[in-house]
Amino acid sequence: MRPSLLFLQKVLLFQLPQAILWCCSSIVIIAIIIFQHVSAGNLPNNETVPAVIVFGDSIVDSGNNNYISTIVKCDFSPYGRDFGIGNNPTGRFSNGLIPSDIIAAKFGVKKLLPPYLDPNLKLEDLLTGISFASGGAGYDPLTSKLMSVISLTEQLNMFKEYINKIKEGVGENRTSMIVSKSIYIVCIGSDDIANTYVQTPFRKIQYDIPSYTDFMASEASIFLQELYELGARRIGVFGVPVIGCVPSQRTIGGGILRACSDSSNQAAILFNSKLSNQMDALQMNFPDARFVYLDSYNPFLDMLQNPTKYGFGEVEKGCCGTGNIEVSILCNRYSLNTCSNDSDYIFWDSYHPTEKAYFVLSSLILDNKIMDFF
Repeated sequence: MRPSLLFLQKVLLFQLPQAILWCCSSIVIIAIIIFQHVSAGNLPNNETVPAVIVFGDSIVDSGNNNYISTIVKCDFSPYGRDFGIGNNPTGRFSNGLIPSDIIAAKFGVKKLLPPYLDPNLKLEDLLTGISFASGGAGYDPLTSKLMSVISLTEQLNMFKEYINKIKEGVGENRTSMIVSKSIYIVCIGSDDIANTYVQTPFRKIQYDIPSYTDFMASEASIFLQELYELGARRIGVFGVPVIGCVPSQRTIGGGILRACSDSSNQAAILFNSKLSNQMDALQMNFPDARFVYLDSYNPFLDMLQNPTKYGFGEVEKGCCGTGNIEVSILCNRYSLNTCSNDSDYIFWDSYHPTEKAYFVLSSLILDNKIMDFF
């Protein structure tokens, strides 16, 4: 008898590696990166960026899942422990800021990127950018369906609605400028491999790893073409990181020693190669756009292998609870042994990085890629 969708969601929550990591260039940095952004003066040819618009999963979901019916939520303590004045859970899967916020600041737009579904948004909020991301989403439509979250197709539909809203507010000419000049970030794909493929039987019946990563890359290409057709021209896409090395995956698939899951990591490498090739092809076909591939695998691996170089001590478990399995509703105010020194940890829970790790990773990966968007 097939298990219910709710049962599947509860099982998958223990296995769900939706959050994964951002990585870097080859720069060695000091341990703590001060929160600062790339000012417009540092952009090429005095370029300005009117807005930052984000699609993806829990790495860049600033609270959309608060407003939908899903168990993939984090709008409760201890999430948000260091956000703002402290103890302010906003639906961001971390103790504080997340990459969507940090990237918006780096491009000189604003310090916080709000979720599109926030009912309190005003027109001025929309004009400078928004996150459509939903924790638990993937390139594979089944990934979002299994967790009852907002699929990429639905995120794109919300973007269409967004365009109409700002057009009503500021007119067609300014809307066209905002859409064409904005920075677009896509961060998604980890859950497809580590959740949908590895932990459920549904896709294994149809695909082996090479053909499934072909399917993922094809879905990514279709999405990016649709985004281009809607007017986007400055598009950055994160590859899948070292998903086999997040704490939950060490616990689930790493044996008694909690080693990294090599099969998940090899699938990520294979997908990233195909994604990069697809983006090269898109760049050839649409030379008026910029498709920027952002490697989040190799640098993060270096971060895990050489944590002290980046100012971290703990890399195998998260701060919340035991750090081995807690995430989303499993990481809560009743979680025992939650750490007090989260700045020493790369991971906040068993999937998602700490705010400090997000700052380090976002700077490492983006600071030498800014020029590629123009």
